Amino acid sequence: MAQKVLEYAATGRRKTSVARVRLANGVGKVIVNGKEIADYFKLETLRRIIEQPFDTTGTSKRYDVLVNVHGGGPTGQAGAIRLGIARALVLSDEGLKPALKEAGYLTRDPRMKERKKPGQPGARKRFQFSKR
Repeated sequence: MAQKVLEYAATGRRKTSVARVRLANGVGKVIVNGKEIADYFKLETLRRIIEQPFDTTGTSKRYDVLVNVHGGGPTGQAGAIRLGIARALVLSDEGLKPALKEAGYLTRDPRMKERKKPGQPGARKRFQFSKR
């Protein structure tokens, strides 16, 4: 019979990105949409954003991470993955919650793009006013 693996699943969101994150006991491998993290996120800064919850809690090589993410751009996706990882870490060990909360990794970033208004060229920009 196959050995049962403990898995923790959580969802992270940022802007229009949604990340479904699964943590399993492992060696620290991160797979995003079927690709290695270095192949999916070319920028080192985005990879660092994803690793922040592990660095804060000292669990960097304890879990393998499998992520499905869609919507938005690379920065929004990295932020969504970070929130998902932080939430999954809390599910795995409730004692990690204070450190993650203090670092701000359990708070969903509410900033979204403002909608375009009718009769205007953008969300806030107006057409040039002409008195005559």
